[in-house]
Amino acid sequence: MEVKVFRVKGVFERNGKKEKFTKEYRALKEEHVKELVYSEIGSKHRVPRSKIWVESIEEIKPEEAEDPIVRKLSLEL
Repeated sequence: MEVKVFRVKGVFERNGKKEKFTKEYRALKEEHVKELVYSEIGSKHRVPRSKIWVESIEEIKPEEAEDPIVRKLSLEL
């Protein structure tokens, strides 16, 4: 299997305010990316999964990644 790069966009609610987010991850499948989003945002911002809404998950080319760590890891191979 090949590791792909995904860009995730969504919204989470904290203290009654909705905040947008965009994250990039390396993973095998979209389901794995969704779990990573729930885990990371829930952990960093203390938000339950029911308050996190993933609006889109799209596969992108490694060159399009804006996160320097994701880009470097993807282009090294």
